[in-house]
Amino acid sequence: MKKLLYQLDTDLLPSVFDNVVAHDGGADQVIPYGGITPDNMGPLVEGVIFTRAPKDKKNTAIFVGGSNLVEGESLFSAIQNKFFGKFRVSLMLDSNGANTTAAACVAWLTQGRPIEGKQAIVLGGTGPVGQRVAVMLGRAGAEVTLTGRQLERTRQVCAQLNQRYGLTVAAAAAPDLESRGQSIQGKEIVVSTGASGVTMLEETQWAQATGLELIADANASPPVGIGGIDMTDRATLRHGVLCFGPLGFGALKLALHRECIGRLFDSNDLVLDAEAIFERARILLAASL
Repeated sequence: MKKLLYQLDTDLLPSVFDNVVAHDGGADQVIPYGGITPDNMGPLVEGVIFTRAPKDKKNTAIFVGGSNLVEGESLFSAIQNKFFGKFRVSLMLDSNGANTTAAACVAWLTQGRPIEGKQAIVLGGTGPVGQRVAVMLGRAGAEVTLTGRQLERTRQVCAQLNQRYGLTVAAAAAPDLESRGQSIQGKEIVVSTGASGVTMLEETQWAQATGLELIADANASPPVGIGGIDMTDRATLRHGVLCFGPLGFGALKLALHRECIGRLFDSNDLVLDAEAIFERARILLAASL
């Protein structure tokens, strides 16, 4: 029996990246649908859960994607609410690649080193990946600050994260190089999740920062988001700081994404949200070392 993955995307055009990785992860056929919302997903989900026999339902799964994390989470929750009894299939959420990217990054940052009580900052963190990184660092015990260009928007994002996850992520405005350089002073962990094409920090800014231990750049499109970091850095020591480039932890991100897709077909009741994906990242990384 073929393994079918229904790719329900909140964007009008479903992600080609997610489609390719899904095939590589073990799906025999990936069926993409775009523009999916909690209001129109009903017939699609019903078609998934009411067809195959209970013993065969593990061969069908749903992947929720799209560029908007909030919309993805809403759709993810609505799909779960459609399930009942044995009428369910395994489900994964990875809007904008936020869960797998953040999980891979934070797994590397925390590998073999406790970060409880460490001062961490996520630059350009109001987007999907930045939010996920902030939550994962916070849950690992770090004291997290999240920056954005507009203070009010950043405060709103932090308030939502704190309310939902019981954290105390602080907000700070850092719209330019100078303010971002000032914001990392006294921080022990720096993660940049800013937009592609934007230099978030110059090398001299972080190289001279007091107390900095770990720095990671999530921007995989040239130019790099943090000057002086190579895209392939993986715990590379530069200026006394362990550096991680987007391709350095990107290999784990892709392996994680594929592995999670494959696991969807092990049973019909697996739920891969941010927390579950992060746990898989830590297991995969530990096994590879």
